[in-house]
Amino acid sequence: MYLKEETSNTTIVEKSRFICYLKHAESEEEYKTYLTFIRKKHHDATHVCSAFICGNIRRSSDDGEPSGTAGAPILNVLDKNDLDETCALVVRYFGGIKLGAGGLIRAYGNAVSECLKQAVLVEDHVYPKYSLTLNYETANRIDHYLKNSTILLDTIYDTNITYVFALEDENRLEKIKEFTRGIAPEKIGEECIQKVVE
Repeated sequence: MYLKEETSNTTIVEKSRFICYLKHAESEEEYKTYLTFIRKKHHDATHVCSAFICGNIRRSSDDGEPSGTAGAPILNVLDKNDLDETCALVVRYFGGIKLGAGGLIRAYGNAVSECLKQAVLVEDHVYPKYSLTLNYETANRIDHYLKNSTILLDTIYDTNITYVFALEDENRLEKIKEFTRGIAPEKIGEECIQKVVE
């Protein structure tokens, strides 16, 4: 599970401002580039603490906060939410009141949790991909069904009509054969579909 798009949110704790940024990152290089970008954007911030998770890679930084009070809680929230290929950066503008170790751990963790509430999360699903070429008459019978019961990827209009689609449920192949009076779709590979996590 990862983020569909960059998301940010601000929380205030004892006059300190915590601005969390969440972003999809497929490599450590992407994470570092994003961190550099956010550091420049918030060059006047007290701290820019961060965490990154991708497969077996786990990185976190306290960026000058007491050890274990920022990076680890940020990473912990990503882990708990089963996120992958994700970086979380929390920019802190100090408000004059010290929070102590426990307060910092809560503040950084909460900044990420609150930002996640705004985020759109997605998962990749791999489905079998099919091609089906039909004359216009037969296509008219099945067009509505394919649009509503498959993941329609392409429709090519030529002397015949060719539909390219992915199937979440391969039991629908039988229904397709009924509509086409026995013409079976040809399996042509697999398709990775991004689906929003409800």
